Amino acid sequence: MLQIRPFKSLGGADHGWLNAHHHFSFANYYDPARMSWGQLRVWNDDVIQAGTGFPRHPHRDMEIITYVREGAITHEDSLGNRGRTEAGDVQVMSAGTGVAHSEYNLESKETRIFQIWIMPDEVGAPPSWGAKPFPKGNREGFVTLASGKADDDIELRIRANARLVAANLKAGETAEYTLDEGRRAYLVPATGIIEVNGLRAEARDGVAVEDERVLRVTAIEDSEIVLVDVA
Repeated sequence: MLQIRPFKSLGGADHGWLNAHHHFSFANYYDPARMSWGQLRVWNDDVIQAGTGFPRHPHRDMEIITYVREGAITHEDSLGNRGRTEAGDVQVMSAGTGVAHSEYNLESKETRIFQIWIMPDEVGAPPSWGAKPFPKGNREGFVTLASGKADDDIELRIRANARLVAANLKAGETAEYTLDEGRRAYLVPATGIIEVNGLRAEARDGVAVEDERVLRVTAIEDSEIVLVDVA
């Protein structure tokens, strides 16, 4: 089963410095039908103006993934970590017992990110942060960017039985992704137009997937696709 969630149907608010769209209930947006998707709790589509950002604030017991679509984001946290993550790259913060962080767009142009929160399998673990480059030009089919699945040998680990993958497809190209039985997925084309098992999705639409084993994604236009595989 595939369910389209058009970009125009998402919740959110334009704060001037931040134009936020929420695929699931978040902040002042509440929809009881869109509270989560399995372990996936938050998928925010954020556009952050140059020289602005999120001041230091706390989190705990959540796996927080930032996928940078355009521009760059600069992270600082109470653990002493500082890093700049560029477009196509990924940062992961396991909030664990508690961490405070800030996220700023220190660039001269707007930054676009997907902010993805996944509920952890374990709580009360020590907090951590990490980032890794994933050049878009090096992706052939779906590439695993972060994972907590035991059989994935990848540097960016999360404390959840979940996986973040992405693909960059030229118009006419197709990539397949296989889900284990009983798992769900949520995917969003950051750019372009795609078909997923025959269902058309445009840039920034969400596609909720349940009871499907193989996802066949075809690019109608050049497209960048981000997908989360969750229990």
